[in-house]
Amino acid sequence: MFARQALRSTQTFKHSIRRYAAQGSTSGGSSTSTYALIAVAAAGGGGALYWYNSGHQSTAKSDPRTAAPKINQSNSSNPPVASDPKPSTSTFLGGDQGWIDLKLESVEILSHNTKKFRFALPSEDAISGLRVASAILTKYKGPGMEKPVIRPYTPTSDEDTKGHIDFVIKKYPNGPMSSHFHDMTPDQRLEFKGPIPKYPWQPNQHSHIALIAGGTGITPMYQLCRAIFKNPDDKTKVTLIFGNVTEEDILLKKELEHLENQYPQRFRAFYTLDKPSESWTQSSGHITQEVLKTLLPEPKTENLKIFVCGPPGLYKAISGGKNSPSDQGELSGYLKALGYSQEQVYKF
Repeated sequence: MFARQALRSTQTFKHSIRRYAAQGSTSGGSSTSTYALIAVAAAGGGGALYWYNSGHQSTAKSDPRTAAPKINQSNSSNPPVASDPKPSTSTFLGGDQGWIDLKLESVEILSHNTKKFRFALPSEDAISGLRVASAILTKYKGPGMEKPVIRPYTPTSDEDTKGHIDFVIKKYPNGPMSSHFHDMTPDQRLEFKGPIPKYPWQPNQHSHIALIAGGTGITPMYQLCRAIFKNPDDKTKVTLIFGNVTEEDILLKKELEHLENQYPQRFRAFYTLDKPSESWTQSSGHITQEVLKTLLPEPKTENLKIFVCGPPGLYKAISGGKNSPSDQGELSGYLKALGYSQEQVYKF
């Protein structure tokens, strides 16, 4: 009896998901409803899931970058004129530019193993120069190290932000670069180089994208989301499936919740935890094939793109790993088993 009830719940939830996937894209910001994913039951490696409605008022706020230009007040007889802001200069140019030394401006503790690091760019008018989607290399050579450690990271600040660049870094056991980040204090410096181009995003190049992330693999996904939802001409729909160990490990959760509230018809985020608390109401366990079958748009969906980013185990189970940074490798895992094609999937 329980199995039959679970199956009926799963079928109902799938129907809701498919209806959402088939809806036309509309701009958000005015709707008062959003959805959350609830785990009703789990059996045979899958889960019975369903939608529920909950009232949320939009939390959209005006963007200071779009405010009217300030007017110079003058005592002369000349009429007021709009102030002429200094043009932005890109910090990271790629090519043969070499490494750039940046000063750590501030550190914010986000959880027991995660911090936000803000580095000052060379001038107040400088921007990172990154394009979506792309990353930056970091380099550190500590005492007694024969070779420097080099790791890529995706900034969490907007590409147009002036004067600084932000990174959200989780400290991993035996992770030399993440450990160095967490040992840093303001006014210390670190070397950066980039940008490292990934997937060249263009507005509306896909009607619907699905983001499958684990742990810190959320950062390139959030970069895509920022680019999509800050552009009023981009109507792309986004579905995020995000796996973590505990609720405290969910990076950028406030930012993702803000997008859900502001664009309820175009953005959905679903979370699953390996070690949920008793109060956790969403899915538990790994991202399984059944979860993907329930939440993802169908393979036949026109102009669909699926992005995957996370630890090696996530790649192996869901899409197969990359052969190299420039070679995506064969598609395998759950996505291939569900009927998605190589062209529909991109591995960060």
